[in-house]
Amino acid sequence: MKRILWIALMQMIFLLTFALEVNAQERRSFYSGARCQAMGGACIAVTNDETALLVNPAALGKLRDFYGTVFDPEFEFGYHTQGFYTDKSFSNPYSLEDIAASLNQKREAHYHSKLQIFPSFVGRNFGIGLYGNYLLDAEMSADGSTINTYYRNDIAFVLGFNFRLFDGRMKLGFNTKLISRIEVDNPTLSAAGPLNYEAIASEGVGLSTDMGLILAAPWQYIPTLSAVVRDVGGTSFDQSSGVRMSTATRPNLIKQDIDVAAAIFPIHTNSVRSAWTIEYRGLLTSQDEPDKAKLLHGGLELNFGDVFFLRGGYNQRYWTAGMELASEHFQWQFATYGEEIGTVDKPTEDRRYTFKFAYRF
Repeated sequence: MKRILWIALMQMIFLLTFALEVNAQERRSFYSGARCQAMGGACIAVTNDETALLVNPAALGKLRDFYGTVFDPEFEFGYHTQGFYTDKSFSNPYSLEDIAASLNQKREAHYHSKLQIFPSFVGRNFGIGLYGNYLLDAEMSADGSTINTYYRNDIAFVLGFNFRLFDGRMKLGFNTKLISRIEVDNPTLSAAGPLNYEAIASEGVGLSTDMGLILAAPWQYIPTLSAVVRDVGGTSFDQSSGVRMSTATRPNLIKQDIDVAAAIFPIHTNSVRSAWTIEYRGLLTSQDEPDKAKLLHGGLELNFGDVFFLRGGYNQRYWTAGMELASEHFQWQFATYGEEIGTVDKPTEDRRYTFKFAYRF
C-alpha cells in the first residue's frame, strides 16, 4: 500500500513538473528570504527563526528562546545585473530612471535587483519587527519604445502571535502587517515618458493579516503538515494615502490565498539532521495560473551542528542551492535560484543570487 502511494505521489509531481506550459507572469510574494529560496521556495513547514513572523506565524511556537535581529541586509541580483552596470554604470540599482540608459544598451535583457531588511525581536509565541524592501524588475523592448516594469518599495510594521495546543503538536498563529507601499506595475511603460516614481507609481497603506497552522506528529522524523492563509479577506492599499508620496492611484489589490506544505525532520547523528519539505502555493488562485508547476516547490536542508547548512531544491522547473554559516551572534547566507520570466513560446530562466548577513543578540 505504501509503495502504491509513493508511486502516485511521484507521478503527480512529474506531471506537474513537465506536462504544463509556461506562463509569462512572474509570481511575487510579500517576503522570500535566502533560506527559503535555497530550498526551492518551500519554507512554511520548516521555518524556525525570525522570518517565521512573515513566512508562517504558527512557527513562532517552534522558537526556543528570545532574540533580536539588529542588522540583516539581504541583497539579490539577477544574472544580467552586473552586465547592465558594466555596459553603462548607474548610482541607484533600484531607480528605473537611473538604469534606463543601461536597459537601452541591453534591450530584451532582464534586469532584477532587490534589497530587504528585517530588524526584529522574536521569542516563543510572539514577535515584532519592521520590514523594508526595494524590488525592481525591468526589461526594455527590442525597439526601445517600452519598458516592462515592476517596482515595489514596502515599509511594514509586523506583529505576530502563536498559540500552542496539545503539548505543541498543534500551533495556531497569526500576524498583522501595516504596510506602506509604493508600486509600479506596467508591462508597457513608455521609455520616452517620465520614469521617476513620483510620476509613474501608485502609493497607499494597507492592513494585512496572515493565519498559520502547523500539525506535528510525535513520531520518528516528526511528520509535519502546515497551511498559511495569506491576506485574509484580501489586502487593499486604500487605508491611507500620501504618507510617503502623493499619487492618484493605489497599489494592486492582493487576493486572499492559501499555501500548504508537508515536511519531515530526520535525525542522522548527534550533530547531523535534515529537513525535507514540499509545498504547494496559491491554492485559492490556482485557477488563474495556467502553469501549475509554478505553484509546486520542494527543498531539503542538511544541518551540521547548527553551524553549517547545505540546501537545495526545485523552484518552477529550475534547481536551487545555498549554504549558511552561523554562530551565536552572526549569520552568513548565500542562495541561488531560477525564476521563470519567459513566454509560452520562449521559456526563459532568470538565474538569481542572494546574499545575507545578520547580526543578532
